[in-house]
This record gives sequence, C-alpha cells and structure tokens, in this order.
Amino acid sequence: MRFLIINPYYSISETPSPPLGLAYIAAALEREGVEVKILDLVVFPYSRKLLESIIKEFAPRIAGTTAVTMTFDNAMDVIKDVKSIDTSIVTVMGGPHVTFCAEETMELYPEIDFVVPGEGEETVVELARAIESGSDTSGIEGLVFHGKSGIMNTGLRKSRVDVDLLPVPARHLLPLGRYRALGMPVSMTTSRGCPFKCIFCVGRKMVGAKVRYRNPQKVVNEMEHLATFGFRQINIADDLFTSNKNHCLKVCDEIIKRGLVIKWTSFARVDTVSVKVLKRMREAGCHTVSFGVESGNREILKRIKKGITLEQVTDAVKMCNEAGVSPHASFILGLPGETPETLKETVDFGEKLKNMGVSHGFHLLAPFPGTEVREEKEKFDIRFLSDDWRDYHANRAIVETSSVTRKMLDEIVIEWENKFNGWLGYIKDRIKNGEASEEEAWPLVNLERVVLVYDLMMGRIVEEKGFLEGRTVASKSEVLGMLAEKMTGSVKYSSDEILSVLNYEVGQGNLKLTDDNGNYSLEWVDYL
Repeated sequence: MRFLIINPYYSISETPSPPLGLAYIAAALEREGVEVKILDLVVFPYSRKLLESIIKEFAPRIAGTTAVTMTFDNAMDVIKDVKSIDTSIVTVMGGPHVTFCAEETMELYPEIDFVVPGEGEETVVELARAIESGSDTSGIEGLVFHGKSGIMNTGLRKSRVDVDLLPVPARHLLPLGRYRALGMPVSMTTSRGCPFKCIFCVGRKMVGAKVRYRNPQKVVNEMEHLATFGFRQINIADDLFTSNKNHCLKVCDEIIKRGLVIKWTSFARVDTVSVKVLKRMREAGCHTVSFGVESGNREILKRIKKGITLEQVTDAVKMCNEAGVSPHASFILGLPGETPETLKETVDFGEKLKNMGVSHGFHLLAPFPGTEVREEKEKFDIRFLSDDWRDYHANRAIVETSSVTRKMLDEIVIEWENKFNGWLGYIKDRIKNGEASEEEAWPLVNLERVVLVYDLMMGRIVEEKGFLEGRTVASKSEVLGMLAEKMTGSVKYSSDEILSVLNYEVGQGNLKLTDDNGNYSLEWVDYL
C-alpha cells in the first residue's frame, strides 16, 4: 500500500513552516506499514509533468491532500490532475476547509472520493486498511464519501486522539532543507484543543474544547531532536501554550534541566500569562509570545466572544517586558459591529502598544466555513463580498459592515504595509551610506536573501542552471561565481547578489556543490 500526501501551494508571504499536520498523518500511516511520500508544493514548483512522474514512479493507491480555505482551489487543482492521470487512485482531502463543508464540496467536486473531517490520524489509517483489503468503509467513523445511494457521512469520531500515543511526526519525509534555506521556522505542538469560543475561529471545532497535553518529557525529546536541524527557531503551534500553567512550567523546567539552548516562540492569551510563567519561558529559550488582541473596542471584544479586556492586554505586555519576552499583538479589522470609530480605536490601541514595545500587525476578517460569524451571519452586522476561496487570505477586505466599506478596511492595511516598506527603505538607505549596524541591517538583508532564494527555488533555476561541465577551476568560490553568472537573467538580481546568496546557502549546508572530475553541480539539500 502506497499513499501520496500533497501539501498544496500557498505564498511565502504567509511564512510557511514544514507541514506538521501532514507529518503526523504520514507517521500514523508508516506505523501501520503503509509506504508514504509527501509532495510539498509550497517549496517545489508544481507541474502536471512532475505529478505524472511521481505517480509513475511511486504508484500510489491513495493520494490525499489538506486544505485551509485559501488553499482549497490549489488543492482541488492537484486532485483533478491526479484523477485525470489515473482514475484508479483513491483521492482523499482533509483539513479545516472541507471539515465544515464536506458534503457541499463532494457534490461540487466528484473527483474527491473521501473527505476526512477533523483530526485525521486514526481515520486515515482505517481508510487505508479498508482500501487495501477492499472492505466496506461505511463503518469507519469520521468519513464523508460517495455511497451507492448518494453522499454518506459517518459523523465525527466519538473520541479524540490520545496525543501521547501519536508517533513522532514523519519529518524525514519533509523537504526540511528547503524551509531552512528560506529561513522559515519549524513547528511542533505540546497540546491539542482550545476551550474558547471566538466567533471567527474554527480551532475549537477542529481539535475539541478539552485541551489534551503531551507528556513534557516527550515534548522536550522532540524539541531536542528539532534543535539538531539548524532552524532559526521552533514555533510552538498550540492554540494556547499557556492554557495550563503547570504544563507550561513542566515543559520549561525540562528544557532548562537538559541545558538545551534553543530559540522558540508560542501563542498565548493575555489572561493566561504571569510574570512567573513568562520568566520561566524566557529562561527556557522563548523569545516572543504572540497574543490575539483582535480589537481595541470593548464592545466588539464582547461580541466576538474573545473574553478579554484591554486592561488585561496592557497588563500582559507589562509582564512580558518585565520577563524579557518580546510581545506581539495581532488585530482583526472588519469584525461584526465595526464602525469608523471602532477602527480608529483599534489603530490607536495598536500605536499605544507599539509605544510599550509591542510589535503588531493587522489582518482582515475572513469568514471561514465552520465559523460562527459565517454560519450565523444573520445575527451580525456584516456582509460577505466574496465566495472565491482564493480571496480568503485575510490580507484584503472581503467583508463590509453597515458603516465600514471594503475601501476603508483596505486603506488601513495598505497604510500599515506602506509604513513597513518605508522603514525597509530607510534601512536600505542607511546600508547604502554605510550608517547601518549589522543588527539594524539584518532584517532587510535577510528578507532580500529569502526572496532571492525563493525565486531560485520555485523557478527551478538551480536545477536548470546549476552545473558546469569539463571545467578546471582553482576554488569553490570561482565555481560559484561562474554559476552565479550563468543564473543571471533568470531572476531579477545581479550576479553579485546571486553569488552572495549561493555562498551563504552553501555555507549553511542548504545547497551542496559537488565536483566530479571537473563536472560541477549545485543542488538543494532537501532532506536532513
């Protein structure tokens, strides 16, 4: 039994990390003896020819993909290609988008054979067994599929996954080297579940209201292993790492006891942190904590069921500053009841937090399937402007309220983006004039490097231009110089800029230069 798992494309602007959920699915399948291959289209440029070659060589019995709302169309395009290449391959889709519109999706897209709602590890394993043996799938909990009399839905699984019994994510199947080359973080979890009921989020419905915690020793074993891969940081991707003080402290104590020197970040609520917990997190290597603040208006916070106060926000920021942890705040514009006055309150509150040392950013409300704001929209002062799932990236407005237009919402985000770009321009001028310190210059230098690396990666420039034949060259630097010249014109950068990136990535072990009797080749180090 062979199972091809596909991670659909989404933009590098979304700061992608190696797909953790798919690595968990792959690990669960491998534990049952299924052979798994992961095709990650976030860091590999997609083509039908590529898919045809993988299907021919790997010969999967099943092909599955995941999708959040903004990636659904990309995932669907690949599923359609799978079916057109080989109709006998069983197609499966999971993830938050289809979890909440499974039957509707299957009505519209007959190319999908099965949808796996919610947590998928146990369901996918049972499905693979049934397909291998030719057994009936109607007794498997957590499936939606085409039955003899129409679309069948066996309902969500009655019990949640025991997170301590899950195998370690199959990261050996992920192209970690490509993510490391892009300077992206690697993610992991210490728990699953979210007890809160925010009307714009599906986290609680996806993974349950009861938080299930992993054994702290297993958590730190995984962190210790991840630390060997050389990523710039580990992101703890729990919905709420600080939901249980004792669990949080036990994880931190285990890191400290082992003497691990690692940089990591986490998500938190402003009403779940304390100076004691934050100081212990800082001692264990946490440098940034992200808070979802959402709005600077008290009534909107109540309406969206956030359950926090603005005073709790400022108190949490003060605690972070005292503990030496950098606080980050995120806001959502266009929430139900939004007015020009509430928008101003949110922008002003963001500036207040900035003056307290908080980095912050704005997103625009995207009413995802499964959210209360979408399912009960008649309760809210809100109008949806798009059902094109590609628009659901939360960077431009797709909702309006009775007194706030799309233009008003977009203007705030665009102004914020322009300020950020202006700051980058200021840094660039200081670099040009020799006035910027290395620390000051780093954000811009790193950003430009990442963009160039991504262009080389997704344009297949290294694969198509990264070789020299029959050359006698004195040094590696000369070879890289020649390769940089060869690549010039394929991307919008000078040979010096390309050479600088090639030298950096070879030095970091993300690109490998080989010499076969004067035949030189450069290739990405995909698997670590």
